[in-house]
Amino acid sequence: MAVLVGSRTKGRLPPTTKAGKLHAVTKAAHYPGIPAPAPAAILQAPWRWLQLLVLASVLAGCGGGGKSVRSKAPAPAPGRDWGSNAPVDPGASNSVLMRAISLVGTPYRYGGNTPQSGFDCSGLVNYVYDDMLRKKLPRSSSALAAYQGQKIQPRQLTAGDLVFFGSRGQVSHVGIYVGDGRFVHAPSSGGTVRLDHLDGAYWRDHYTGAKRVIE
Repeated sequence: MAVLVGSRTKGRLPPTTKAGKLHAVTKAAHYPGIPAPAPAAILQAPWRWLQLLVLASVLAGCGGGGKSVRSKAPAPAPGRDWGSNAPVDPGASNSVLMRAISLVGTPYRYGGNTPQSGFDCSGLVNYVYDDMLRKKLPRSSSALAAYQGQKIQPRQLTAGDLVFFGSRGQVSHVGIYVGDGRFVHAPSSGGTVRLDHLDGAYWRDHYTGAKRVIE
């Protein structure tokens, strides 16, 4: 799967309505050459429409001409029924989703927790939640898995949930779910923050569960 991140999406936001306003908090990506998603001060679309728009803009490459970041994971195979549910707090979930996607392409660095230094998996989660929601979370993937919060079944997943991976009962990796079975994470030394699918062969076999920390 190729994630193209070198150019911006052009388009118009859906028309405003009298329904409740959903405020999207976006910031420019800190890493050179990696733009943030198209800015949207106020998003009025239904949650599902918004989620598909953001994912489509990333997966389509935003018009071409940019640099691509290719996942090393195999193409996803048909698998579980991964959720794309409306979140309890749409504003908070949207902020986390947009910020996580804006950091795709940032280099991996063990112990890293800023766009300037790079990220490891839990450093990415910590940075996004602190930057967007001022929420302090544990610093390791295993501590995040043990952190208070609602455990989520696959079909209940919504943007902003944390997804965990490991083996033999031990959690060793964490990512941020963004919808349609996809998640953003900092996977390994020498790689970059990227978008992968939970039904990719490695991730499907090592998935251990999910937790919701947005209340």
